[in-house]
Amino acid sequence: MTAAFLFSAITLPLGCLFFAAGSIGLLRLPDLFTRLHALTKADNLGLGLLIIGLLPWVESPWQGLKLVLIWLLVLLAGATGAHLVAKRALRGDGEDLQ
Repeated sequence: MTAAFLFSAITLPLGCLFFAAGSIGLLRLPDLFTRLHALTKADNLGLGLLIIGLLPWVESPWQGLKLVLIWLLVLLAGATGAHLVAKRALRGDGEDLQ
């Protein structure tokens, strides 16, 4: 086994585990703000671990750069979406969450 294979064998399942934890947190946590926290943190970390686990297997630096750019865009979109949802919930002008 090479070092790249071993590294990927550790980070890819960990990334999937964090995705599963975020999804379970979304379904099981009691209120909107804890659900947002679980989903954004766990999914961002899970995607980061998946991207890092795939980087040793890319054929060119450009492909690696594309993967990292996708990760950064998802981080930005997730943070922006969570901020907008939380802001609207704090203002109280959305649907009733009970």
